[in-house]
Amino acid sequence: MKVSEALHMNVGKGETSYAQNSLLQQKVIAMTRPIVEEAMRKLYMNKYPERLYIADMGCSSGPSTFLAVSEIINVVENICGKIGHGSPEYQVFFNDLPGNDFNNIFRFIPSFHEKLKQQFETGIGPCFFAGVPGSFYHRLFPANTLHFVHSSYSLMWLSHVPKKLEGNKGNIYMASSSPASILKAYYNQFQKDFSTFLMCRSKELVSGGCMVLTFLGRRSEDPSSKECCYI
Repeated sequence: MKVSEALHMNVGKGETSYAQNSLLQQKVIAMTRPIVEEAMRKLYMNKYPERLYIADMGCSSGPSTFLAVSEIINVVENICGKIGHGSPEYQVFFNDLPGNDFNNIFRFIPSFHEKLKQQFETGIGPCFFAGVPGSFYHRLFPANTLHFVHSSYSLMWLSHVPKKLEGNKGNIYMASSSPASILKAYYNQFQKDFSTFLMCRSKELVSGGCMVLTFLGRRSEDPSSKECCYI
């Protein structure tokens, strides 16, 4: 079975669901807010599109799903208010693997619309939402479509398990006892996957479009280091 067919976060809203266990992800989105705001500000003031197409890749489900989108809309609406410019129409695409709990996302949409209405009493442009199931290591959108791509804590996931891991005896990941060939296999797979991601998005983004991508990483140069929560 392919990783893209089997991998997904725990669905629903129960005690073990991703929706109830994503505080770290929410914190990361809050920490990177100034970067998202600056990128969106530059993009919008350079283009002033009548329709703004936004994609959140690896969106998962739960409260954190709408955080980044909310910040992006806030930036644009504040700019429009300051310069007396009419609001654009917003088309937001939520992307994740097919097993993602998209139903949970869709249930949040009415309350998110209501929150936006309360936040901007003068009204904002129409907001349209769509779920896009599929691996972001493939093309997902028509060419020259997207203005802004956001991805938080998703791109460290590989498209599939690297090949030639037979020498990694007793381990299911990179460990201190793993031979150099195993570390190289993981490194090569990431290089291939990330290059594919950039190639796909380069075709889907409009000229002058931008991306904000946040990765899980480590300070240590040791690939087997247990440190794994550094942004």
